[in-house]
Amino acid sequence: MNIGFIGLGVMGRPMALRLIDAGHQLTGCVNVSDIDPDLLAAGLRVKEHPAAVAARSEIVITMLPDTPAVERVLLGPDGVLAGIHGGSLIIDMSSISPEATRRFAHRAFEAGCEYLDAPVSGGEAGAEQGSLSIMIGGDDASVQRALPLFEVLGRNIVHVGDIGSGQTCKIANQIVVGLTIEAVAEALVFAARAGADPARVREALLGGFAASKVLETHGERMLQRNFEPGFRSDLHRKDLNLALDAARTLGIALPNTASTLQLFNALAAEPDGGSLDHSALVKVLESLASTRLDG
Repeated sequence: MNIGFIGLGVMGRPMALRLIDAGHQLTGCVNVSDIDPDLLAAGLRVKEHPAAVAARSEIVITMLPDTPAVERVLLGPDGVLAGIHGGSLIIDMSSISPEATRRFAHRAFEAGCEYLDAPVSGGEAGAEQGSLSIMIGGDDASVQRALPLFEVLGRNIVHVGDIGSGQTCKIANQIVVGLTIEAVAEALVFAARAGADPARVREALLGGFAASKVLETHGERMLQRNFEPGFRSDLHRKDLNLALDAARTLGIALPNTASTLQLFNALAAEPDGGSLDHSALVKVLESLASTRLDG
């Protein structure tokens, strides 16, 4: 397929490489994100703006950091909808507002296009390995059209419901992951402060009911102090803000989401804190306890 892929950052770059390796022709956009030389060597074509990308693509995928970025790329003067052909499919794989997603989809429908929201979970490693979890909102026909691409990118592919449902699911995912990162950090800092070896505590917990992917992967990052971003903390902070915005609209309380967001806010206040991996949340708990996991 001729695919436009806009947003070639930490997640988008390996996703695009997998699609190229699967035999698809990809076109990127030079004024949205830097283009990795490996992508150019693999055969990525580039255009100056999203409209030009859309003009040569039957499917356009966006993988962008936040709602305003998606709005600019889709609806801006040189945006996707300014160049796209009727009958094309837009797949937004960013993590953004469900309400805005429905608005963007409506504009796409007015232009005679199809639209899916399909945010992902699994981080950079999942993008590289093609093992992402993909949460999809949209109609059945569009999902079937996109399925060959989703199968290149992910393993757990779930059609959640109508437009916006994928984004709602991703927010739920980010609540679980964020609160679990906080719980793992809190437990390991507690263990260190109490005089136990946090590495051995983690090893013991992995064999019991407390075992989780977060304890396995992010717990190890915390112990090794490896905070190179697989998923940046400022993006997780953005997602928890989306959760609380939606909760206000729904009239419900998310008390532990709110408290975890405040810890991410504290991390963001540190120099370069927002650019660290979200497992760096442990640094805030260490500060509160005057205890580091590495002694």
